[in-house]
Amino acid sequence: MQPGLSFEENMLEARQAYPDVSQCPVRGVLDQIANKWSVLIISALAERPYRFGELRREIGDISQRMLTQTLRDLQADGLVEREVFPTTPPSVEYRLSPLGHSLLVPLRSLVQWSFDNFPAIREARQQFADVA
Repeated sequence: MQPGLSFEENMLEARQAYPDVSQCPVRGVLDQIANKWSVLIISALAERPYRFGELRREIGDISQRMLTQTLRDLQADGLVEREVFPTTPPSVEYRLSPLGHSLLVPLRSLVQWSFDNFPAIREARQQFADVA
């Protein structure tokens, strides 16, 4: 985003600069971090490092396969760090990287917006369901 440009102008500029949408940095980043599992994992890791089983229990309704895949994707993007400890059996701990910590500022705003606006969203969904 360029300073001085509005949100809309920045998004228009991104669309023009990246006509091949697969190369757009906005889409490339949001594809990963905007899914619910990534948000829940990053939110949990904001508190402290977790071992895999602890993290799975903390999130609750995530499958082992989905947790593994999402952690790998977040690690590949440099948002999560994985540390293996030389124990028998080996234990692994996940924590946010410095880049992952930098994501907490906008993520906290999004989470707060969700709490603040959920009643209106729930009402809109109900009205939509009543009409549909």
